[in-house]
Amino acid sequence: MSRTRTALATSAVVVVLAAAACAPQPKSTAGAKASGADCTTESPSLHKRGQLTVATDSPAYAPWFEDNTPSNGKGFESAVAYAVAGELGFGRDQVKWVVEPFAHSYAPGAKSFDFDINQISITPQRAKAVDFSQSYYTANQAILTLGDSKFAKASSLGAFKDAKLGVQVATTSYQAVLDQIKPSRRLSVFNTTKDEVNALKNGQIDAIVTDTPTVFYLAGAELDNGKIVGQFGYAGGTPEEFGLLLPKNSGYTSCVDKALSTLKADGRLARITSQWLSASANVPELKP
Repeated sequence: MSRTRTALATSAVVVVLAAAACAPQPKSTAGAKASGADCTTESPSLHKRGQLTVATDSPAYAPWFEDNTPSNGKGFESAVAYAVAGELGFGRDQVKWVVEPFAHSYAPGAKSFDFDINQISITPQRAKAVDFSQSYYTANQAILTLGDSKFAKASSLGAFKDAKLGVQVATTSYQAVLDQIKPSRRLSVFNTTKDEVNALKNGQIDAIVTDTPTVFYLAGAELDNGKIVGQFGYAGGTPEEFGLLLPKNSGYTSCVDKALSTLKADGRLARITSQWLSASANVPELKP
């Protein structure tokens, strides 16, 4: 099973982000119909008619957001949210951001948003209480080391064959390392991410291999000198996919799905992903 995101969400400061972004004119006055749903900007399924209410956690970390300001359109998830909003017919000045702590987002009950975008993994258990859109991001595996490590400038998976690698128990990363890197040393397996980080700091391991979202978080929030060496795809196991989270049985779920389908079909989602999760985040693709 691929590990799902749980990165210290319960300790996040809960502050309402009332700032709306300023920007260009709406793409259209109403979104297209999807599966018979009312996908207009005045749909009764919206939390507030004429407004798209989008939630995420605070603080909001790079590369998903920039400067802890989701409304600025910078960062992967901010850019995705505004792209979806545009497809639905909302101008940027019609998008309102609110805070929803990660652990609260998929809890049962009423919601104060139209969708939440916060690296939320799609799981059957969560889907019992909320709706999910189709996936907007499938996580690769990534390698994290320290900036002064001899592996910090490695450019291939083969460079890690003799490294001391750490993975978390019961994750896709374990098998991905065995299949893709084929290490000569026995893997170090840890119960928690914190244990992995401490082992890296103490020199017990040379690098951590885990899903890309966790690597971003660890490098930005848990390590002062963390270096993301690169990322690599892995077809085995269960991929970790992020979806937009909506209230259960939302009448707007099919509308959001249609918007994402369009963004995928015309290549915009791929360009956003490349800009914010490869180019801006400086995470190269590691080949064998």
